[in-house]
This record gives sequence, structure tokens and C-alpha cells, in this order.
Amino acid sequence: MSEDLGGFVIGYVPAGVDGEVSDFASEWEGVRFRTRVWERQVAEGWRVDLRVHVLRGSRLGTLDALREFLADYHERDAAAWPLTEFTEGDVTGLVGGGEAFRLVEPGVAIDVRAEPERVPESELRAVAAGVRPVAAAPELAAD
Repeated sequence: MSEDLGGFVIGYVPAGVDGEVSDFASEWEGVRFRTRVWERQVAEGWRVDLRVHVLRGSRLGTLDALREFLADYHERDAAAWPLTEFTEGDVTGLVGGGEAFRLVEPGVAIDVRAEPERVPESELRAVAAGVRPVAAAPELAAD
């Protein structure tokens, strides 16, 4: 597994989220997903503690468009989805129901999902805000 997830690094993972970590790539309705999943073995099998998605697609032009896309993807009624706007540092997004998401720029978004009883909303916001573009390599100084 690479530290880089679709051109981004995950700067914060809540305490207690551990176990097996896997990366996946997929596409749905013209949006490309790069996903990192943390899961652990439990008596019933495996349980996912946290998912971080980097989404890329032209239909993700605004935060409202991202909300509509995610509602469709999760088969939810967008109008009935109880979300609250959040700001963490210089990041603004929406959070609720075990999910926090934000638009990085038109066409690029971050989506974080977890079980609400395992990862509180404040932690979801921190994870979403902590997903940042991979820093460009510093220029080598000329001698």
C-alpha cells in the first residue's frame, strides 16, 4: 500500500482505527474513486472502521453537486439527508450520519465514512480536513 491515495495523503486517523489497511480503485457514474479502508477482524468476520475516498469527476463541480452525487451513490434522499456544514481550519464541508465530505476544487472531492458509534462526528471532520494534496517535491538548490 502506498501512502499516496490518488494524489493525496491522509494526515489524521483517529485513535483506535487500526487493523488491515487496503487501497482500492473503482468508478461509478463517471466518477473515479481511490479508496483506503481500515478493517479489523471481529467474531462475525470483518468490520470496516474507516473509509477515505478521493473522488474525481467533472460532475463534482460544487459542494451541492457532490452532495447530490453521494446521495445517489448511497441511494439516499438528498433532501432528507441531515447534514451540517463544518469548518476545520481552512476546510469547509458537510457532515452527518457517519460521513464527512468536502470539495477540494471543482472535480475533486474527499469523502470519509465510518460507523458513528465507532468514530464520532468531530473525528470525521478532522479526518476529512486532514486529507491534503501530496506536496510537490522541493526544488534542488543550485550550487
